[in-house]
Amino acid sequence: MENELPYTTQPVEICDWSADWAARFAANAKAIRQAFGDHALRIDHIGSTAVRGLAAKPIIDIQISVANLEPIDVLAGKMAAIGYLWRPLNTDLTKRYFRERPGDERTHIHMRQLGSWQEQWSLLFRDYMRAHAPEHAPYVALKRALASRYRHDRAAYTDGKSEHLWQIIRRADRWAAASGWRLGPSDA
Repeated sequence: MENELPYTTQPVEICDWSADWAARFAANAKAIRQAFGDHALRIDHIGSTAVRGLAAKPIIDIQISVANLEPIDVLAGKMAAIGYLWRPLNTDLTKRYFRERPGDERTHIHMRQLGSWQEQWSLLFRDYMRAHAPEHAPYVALKRALASRYRHDRAAYTDGKSEHLWQIIRRADRWAAASGWRLGPSDA
């Protein structure tokens, strides 16, 4: 199957923040919006590339919020029409995960159900990090150390960030409660 093609393993690389990341998101989001119309209830730039000033792997993460993750053949067909392939072997069953075609620009698409805990987690993390620049330096230091140590082991790199991310999300949860955080409009 086309969507089962292996991807070349690229080394983990952390790059300084780039204003280009917002433009890359916007171009991808425009194509997604055209393919999905109102079926995409939200299209959001998530992850570190969505946070001004935060160093990151130069991979754009996009979250598409939908009412239902089924039928997958319809969702996957719309994504394939704009160059993204469903990765059914993804172990996180709370989302449908799509990647660029081999050879295309690295992009990760996380399709989640609107209002789900996982959808909200990604958006709260993004908004908290945008509002709390002092959180950036320790997180970037950890990412750079892990990237150096696990340059060719993405799973170990990701696992190494886990405890730090949970510490951030606990602070983000307290911030959300104290500030009355509400989700803003969709990014696209």
